[in-house]
Amino acid sequence: MHFCNVCGQASEFRVPDGDHLPRHVCPACGHIQYLNPKVIVGVIPEHADGRVLMCRRNIEPRLGLWTFPAGFMELGETSAQGAAREAQEEAQVDVQVDDLLMVINVPYVSQVYLIHRGTMRSEHFGPTFESSEVKLMREDEIPWDEIAFPTILHSLRRFFEDRAKGRYELHSLDLSFRPRPPQRAEIAGDAATP
Repeated sequence: MHFCNVCGQASEFRVPDGDHLPRHVCPACGHIQYLNPKVIVGVIPEHADGRVLMCRRNIEPRLGLWTFPAGFMELGETSAQGAAREAQEEAQVDVQVDDLLMVINVPYVSQVYLIHRGTMRSEHFGPTFESSEVKLMREDEIPWDEIAFPTILHSLRRFFEDRAKGRYELHSLDLSFRPRPPQRAEIAGDAATP
């Protein structure tokens, strides 16, 4: 941030009075530009028969890999509204967004994930610009070695574990380092992964 986003003057990178971290500060108008983490919202849409709706990514990053609907939260919406919007944008599906399932902190990319459970309101779904394929899958049909992001993998695991127990909980997870791609034994649950 070389210039102030309020008055356009060149900014300085320094610790403002009363603060503890360096920020972009405008010496002309005094505006402090705070850079904050991005919030990603998502939903695991569940069909009446227990299958979940998965999307094959048609965009980078992780083109061709699988996810459930998720994306950046917009200004002026709740996490549930954002998750419902993402479901429409990525899978053309109308979802009743239910309770929060996961809160995942990913500081190495300055992101926070809010993942909800959801119930499909209709049978309609389909591919979009963002998803080349959208498919209902049972747990044993999920392509675990082709999941796009660790946040999606962990959320799906917790979803199916909770469903098997017959009660859902709110889970939290900190992914504090850039993970290596999971190995097949880890995906099958034979080894601990972050």
